[in-house]
Amino acid sequence: MEQLTAADQLKRQGLRRMKLVATGFFLAATVIFVVALLFEDGGPAWIGYVRAAAEAGMVGAIADWFAVTALFRRPLGLPIPHTAIIPSRKDTFGDALGSFVGTNFLSEAVVRDKLRRVGIGRRLGEWVAEPAHAERVTSEVANVVRGAVTVLRDDDVQAVVEQALVRRLVDQPWGPPLGKLLGQVLTDGAHHKLVDLICDRAYDWVRDNYDKVMGVVSDRAPSWSPKFVDSLLGDKVYGELMDFAWAVKTDGNHPMRLAVDQFLIEFAGDLRTDPATMQRAEQVKQQLVEHPDVQRLIGSAWGTAKKMLLDAAEDPSSELRKRVREGLMSFGRRMVEDESMRAKVDGWLEGAAGYVVTNYRDEITTLITDTVERWDAEETSRKIELQVGRDLQFIRINGTVVGALAGLVIYTVSQLVT
Repeated sequence: MEQLTAADQLKRQGLRRMKLVATGFFLAATVIFVVALLFEDGGPAWIGYVRAAAEAGMVGAIADWFAVTALFRRPLGLPIPHTAIIPSRKDTFGDALGSFVGTNFLSEAVVRDKLRRVGIGRRLGEWVAEPAHAERVTSEVANVVRGAVTVLRDDDVQAVVEQALVRRLVDQPWGPPLGKLLGQVLTDGAHHKLVDLICDRAYDWVRDNYDKVMGVVSDRAPSWSPKFVDSLLGDKVYGELMDFAWAVKTDGNHPMRLAVDQFLIEFAGDLRTDPATMQRAEQVKQQLVEHPDVQRLIGSAWGTAKKMLLDAAEDPSSELRKRVREGLMSFGRRMVEDESMRAKVDGWLEGAAGYVVTNYRDEITTLITDTVERWDAEETSRKIELQVGRDLQFIRINGTVVGALAGLVIYTVSQLVT
């Protein structure tokens, strides 16, 4: 037999007490009937009224005892038809309950109306906007992340990273996308800052490397050239380089800058249309992917990402958890303040609930009917009696009292008529 909980134990005690009370009413009526019957002959006239009331009370008590008992078991173990109703018709009751729930509670109109009146969007927004609640949700999300990351096998995830992501990226031609991206950068002028940086560094290098420039000029000069001529020539070359580097650095429309722009524009176009340039881009891509450092990076990608996720999930002050928490609070405030957003969320919830009850109502009600069908008939009867049996004992008490009153009225009317 199933172990009873503390609450069920209290209900069982209450049921037993009410059964004793109801039985006490029956026994009281029986005692009164026997006493009245013994003293009716030769006794006062009112004894007959008492006897009639007690007799009818006994009949009412027995009839209602039979009715209540017949719900859960066969009275006195006798195979009387239409008794032990709950054990014998358990499956029928389960089907009827499932049908009732499906028709009256799992109707799309009912579900939508209930969700609309509840206002889940506003309640959700108010709840999640509270810092403590946002922190609670963040902690639960962190637990889910930790659990998922821990359960996943490193080899399987690494295989997915390499096959599904890296290989797909490698299999795609790089030339046209890079050409399109470079063209967009050139159109927006975003490359100018990079060109400015290169020009600044070139000028700084020339300015700080006078000796190297002079050395190059001396190395390239004829062996018969006098040293003072080499020095004069080196100074001249260095001065021209300084002037050129300064002009390129300060003049945004310098021919050198324009030539760089033109080269980049033509290169972007070749990446998209020129087969030779696209083939060269593919070769560079292959060399890059096959480089040992890149291979080591790919091989350790999941391990690095896993460690970062676990560390961020474990640390309540991590940037990841902080952003999740702030995002939840911001979302909650928007849900409260933005009526249009709240209406969208409510609409999504109503639509999802409506879809579920429309397409899966039979499966949901089947859960009820199948569960009831798996219950043991006798155990089911005991469980139901434990829940409602105490209240049903009042039927026995009322039957005794009402029966006695009815018997008294009938006996009184018969005395008046005769």
